Amino acid sequence: MTRHLLSRRALAASGLLLPASLLAACSDPAPAASVGSGGADGSTASDGGGASAGGIDTSGTQELIRATADEEVAALLPSEIAESGVLRVGINGTSSAPLSFLADDNQTYIGSEIDIARIVADKLGLEFELKLTTWDNWPLKLEAGEFDVVHANIGVNAERLEKFDFASYRAAFMSFLVRKGADFWLEDADSLSGRVIAVGAATNQERILTDWNAELEAAGKAPAELKNYSTNADTLLALGSGRVDGFISPFASLSFIAAHRDDFELQGRINAGWPDETLVAGTFAGGSGLAAPYAAALNALMADGTYAQVLERWQLSEEALTESRPHTKENP
Repeated sequence: MTRHLLSRRALAASGLLLPASLLAACSDPAPAASVGSGGADGSTASDGGGASAGGIDTSGTQELIRATADEEVAALLPSEIAESGVLRVGINGTSSAPLSFLADDNQTYIGSEIDIARIVADKLGLEFELKLTTWDNWPLKLEAGEFDVVHANIGVNAERLEKFDFASYRAAFMSFLVRKGADFWLEDADSLSGRVIAVGAATNQERILTDWNAELEAAGKAPAELKNYSTNADTLLALGSGRVDGFISPFASLSFIAAHRDDFELQGRINAGWPDETLVAGTFAGGSGLAAPYAAALNALMADGTYAQVLERWQLSEEALTESRPHTKENP
């Protein structure tokens, strides 16, 4: 059963505060040329780039994977969304391949997060509207009603469940990227003792490393030194030059890098919800009533094979789920 409580647009004036670990900055990303223009699917013109990344088509003219509408699933939508006829999807405009990134034309956003959201919109019978945000800003913007859902490789955790609802669509693993041939192996707290590790600010992986450092210090061992960089490019430069020993980030993005560079490799695999387990999920304002219909749409897409097509396109099949479900504070 879905609930339709306070309107997302009304949340902008609610005065609700976000946990500190969900907020870091309030600046918007620079607008990308032609994002959301061209067609209803957000596609734009391309320079004709092609499958230049290990068999993955990174052009702006790639054929989109689409799905057919399901009237029974669409009937589950909250009336406000159904009447609008549009699904407004926030993506992390500063993310990396294969999640959400600029195509070869340097103006069209593509990636697994976008494709999953698009086929869900199709299944719900809604038009797809793409909007940019950053990792720091998505919580505030979602509560302010600027999006209906955020697709930004967000893991479900107890703190986020205090504010948001979720519909799971992919496994959530973290790995370490290191220089090829490194004479160490990173996979747990002990292996990080005394190492310098790059990690994104206000992320699940930063939380994990902070907890591991606390364990190390309690055991009288040297903690890892954590470094934050503003972009992945800066992080990779630091890694390649030896200023950091490793870079912890979602498995999806690091496996893409490791597959297309001969100077880096992956080590370890950690569930993003450590010490528990978590899943990557579409994220909604709490009580919006969207989690249940979204999960129903994802299950229909899993059943008809469209979901598998998307993950195969982006070489993420090993993180596929067999079922989606809503995750709320009451039913985590």
